[in-house]
Amino acid sequence: MTITTTESYTAATDQTRQATERGVDAFKKGAKTIADQAAVVATLPSVDLTEPVARYFDYIQKTVDLNRELATRWAELLTLFAGTVREQAEKVSDIVQDQGEAVSDLAVQQAAEADELAREQAEQAEQVKRDEEKAARAAERAEAKRAKEQAREPYEGLTKAELADKLADRDLPKSGTVEELIERLVEPDSQ
Repeated sequence: MTITTTESYTAATDQTRQATERGVDAFKKGAKTIADQAAVVATLPSVDLTEPVARYFDYIQKTVDLNRELATRWAELLTLFAGTVREQAEKVSDIVQDQGEAVSDLAVQQAAEADELAREQAEQAEQVKRDEEKAARAAERAEAKRAKEQAREPYEGLTKAELADKLADRDLPKSGTVEELIERLVEPDSQ
């Protein structure tokens, strides 16, 4: 922004200087023309040029003063504008920094919450798996018990001699209590 201010001031100063130089050149040319034609002027009636010259220089002075005032006001405005822009830029920078920190804090917090949630879900999944395995083992035991009970049904009302005959048919030992004989017959049937 400082470069633009300097460039604007330099441009205004150059315009003033150029206007002054043009005025001086015009005056020089006019004076030279008058001097060159002095012989013609001598034949002309006498004219008092003091007042037009004075008015001309008053005009040039007013132009210079006006240009100086204009350039000064432009410089003041640009300085004020640069200060305002700098203040606004600082405010925006502070706001962006604050927002960046807030977003960063929020992201860290959400990442921690997501991590905690993932850990809880993993623990729940493991618990569900353990519960399912436990239920499966209980179901297997219940099924094995049911199969054993079904396998016992045909032997429940038999005598020890009848159980011994069935064991003999299978080449299994025939000694023991009725309960032991039934268990010996049921074991291969329930597998």
